[in-house]
Amino acid sequence: MANNSVKIYSDYSNAPSVLKEFLYYSQTIKGLSARTVEGYFIDLQLFFRYMIQRRNNCIDNDTIDAVDISGIDLEFISKISKTDILEFLYFVTNVRNNSAASRARKMSSLRGYYKYLTSKTNQLDNNPTDDIEMPAMKKRLPKYLSLEQSIELLNNTQSAFSERDYCIILLFLSCGMRLSELAGIDIKDINNDVLRIIGKGNKERFVYLNNACISAVNDYLDVRNTIVSPASEPALFISKRTKKRMSTRRIEQVVEECLQRSGLSQMGFSTHKLRHTAATLLYRSGNADMLALKEILGHEHVSTTEIYTHISDEAIKKAAKSSPLATFKKPKKQQ
Repeated sequence: MANNSVKIYSDYSNAPSVLKEFLYYSQTIKGLSARTVEGYFIDLQLFFRYMIQRRNNCIDNDTIDAVDISGIDLEFISKISKTDILEFLYFVTNVRNNSAASRARKMSSLRGYYKYLTSKTNQLDNNPTDDIEMPAMKKRLPKYLSLEQSIELLNNTQSAFSERDYCIILLFLSCGMRLSELAGIDIKDINNDVLRIIGKGNKERFVYLNNACISAVNDYLDVRNTIVSPASEPALFISKRTKKRMSTRRIEQVVEECLQRSGLSQMGFSTHKLRHTAATLLYRSGNADMLALKEILGHEHVSTTEIYTHISDEAIKKAAKSSPLATFKKPKKQQ
C-alpha cells in the first residue's frame, strides 16, 4: 500500500447519511487517518444509540449495541441539547466504566462532528458541545526504555530476517516515528541521510538519519532487494513470506519478539514506547531542544513535546542530595 493510498476500515453502510458525510469529509478533505475516522464512527454511533434509547426512555446497556441508527436525520440531531451530551458522558462513565481518556476521545468526536455541522456546513445554528469542558485526565509520564535497555533490545534482534528487524528497532529508537509512519515508508522516501515521513493528517516531515541508521538501512536493502525488486514492491519494510509491505500488526509482532528475547517483555513496552524512548534519549543527550524535538516527532504543538522534559530518577536523587543541609550533623547533646 503506497503512502498516499486511502485505507477504508469500514464503508459505514449502517451509518445515516448525515453522519456518513462527516466521516468521508474527515478522511478525504481533512486527511485524517482511516483509524481516526473509524474511531469517530464508533464514538458517534454509540452516542446516537444512546440518544435513541433516551428518547424512548429505555436506556439499557445490555441492548444498546444492537440499536439501529440508520434512521437518524438532521431534525433528530438538531434537538440534541447540552444536557443530553452531559447525560451521555455520565452514562459512559458510570455504566460503561469508560476511563477519562475514553471519555475525552468521545467528547473530541462530538466536538468535531458538531463543528462540521455548524461552522463548516451551516446545517445547524447551535453547537451543544460549546462550553462543555474536556474530561480531566491525570498526566502520566511517558514509559520508556533506559539507554541500557535500548542497547539490550538492539542486541537481541536475531531472527530469520535479522537485518530487517534490527533496522526496524533502530529506526524506532533513533527517529521516534509512529508505527503507521514506519509501516508507510517507501524506499524512495530515503535520500542519503534524509528520511521523508508522512505523519498524522498526511503531513510531511523530514528526519535526518544518523550513521548507525544509514548503515542499518543499507545492510537491510542489500538483502531486501534480493527478495523483491523496488519496482515490484516500493515498501521499505517487507514480509519475506508475502514479499509485500509489512502490516502494522506484523511490525508490532517483530517488536514483541525482540522484547521477549531481551527479557523486556511483560514490562509494558510497545512500539509506541519506543517512540517515547527515542524522544527521551534525544532530549537527555542535550543535543535536541524542544523545537527540534517537536519537528522530529511531528507534533503540531510544542506543548505536546514538553512531556519529554520529565526529570530522571537520577536527577531527582542528585538534586535532593545537593541540599545545603545535606551534610548537616545533629549537634551533640550537652552534658
